[in-house]
Amino acid sequence: MTLKTFITRRVLLCAVWATTSVWAQAQSIVMSSTTSTEQSGLFAHLLPAFKKASGIDVKVVALGTGQALDMARRGDADVVLVHDQVAEEKFVADGFGLKRLPVMYNDFVLIGPKADPAATKGKDIVAALARLSATQAAFVSRGDKSGTHAAELRFWKMANLEPAKGKGYRECGCGMGPALNIAASTGAYVLSDRATWLNFKNRADLAILVEGDQRLFNQYGVMVVNPARHAHVKQAEAQKFVDWITSAAGQGVIADYKIGGEQLFFPNAGK
Repeated sequence: MTLKTFITRRVLLCAVWATTSVWAQAQSIVMSSTTSTEQSGLFAHLLPAFKKASGIDVKVVALGTGQALDMARRGDADVVLVHDQVAEEKFVADGFGLKRLPVMYNDFVLIGPKADPAATKGKDIVAALARLSATQAAFVSRGDKSGTHAAELRFWKMANLEPAKGKGYRECGCGMGPALNIAASTGAYVLSDRATWLNFKNRADLAILVEGDQRLFNQYGVMVVNPARHAHVKQAEAQKFVDWITSAAGQGVIADYKIGGEQLFFPNAGK
């Protein structure tokens, strides 16, 4: 082999390696999302189907919605899937995200001891919180600016109450799973999304006490991070995820995810 041939082959190999490396890097995206979607088990069901359809890996960073949006604002994510519509719309209006699209919904539920010492059981979340405040019952708040925390604060406001002043009120600054664990170990009440509750194994003496109130509706939305803010955002790959999860195929995979025969999320893209 001549020196010229050797050098030519080395150059070609380096070019192939560089092209392969860039292609492999382009075939993955980072998604900032919620602890509820992660801890419910949805992503373990959903993302392999997307990978099979697209060849793209999705690396999920599960945080509270507020933190997930902050992560995207810093340019540390390519796509966002969260559940606080007011915050999502502001994220887009401020130029950090492209069009927000609805993906799916479920509902929030009030969890508490089966004996229900505060007598909260029923379909009225505002009346239930008023009972918790009046009886100074132990209540665990996410306290993490998540979508669930934002919903909880809305409900307290509807009840004209300041929860932090209650003796039983405790903020954990934690995800949904840890908050449920604290409630289970202390016999406290807690607001949870239904999906995480259904996938939660350490229930102890806890049960659903309040459900069915229309105000407990829990909508999820998806957005591609704006590449005009962060040029390194993988817009094309992120858009493929958005297009897929809002398509009939992606919506069908969401609907198929069940635990004990019970559906956890209800697709509603385009509605």
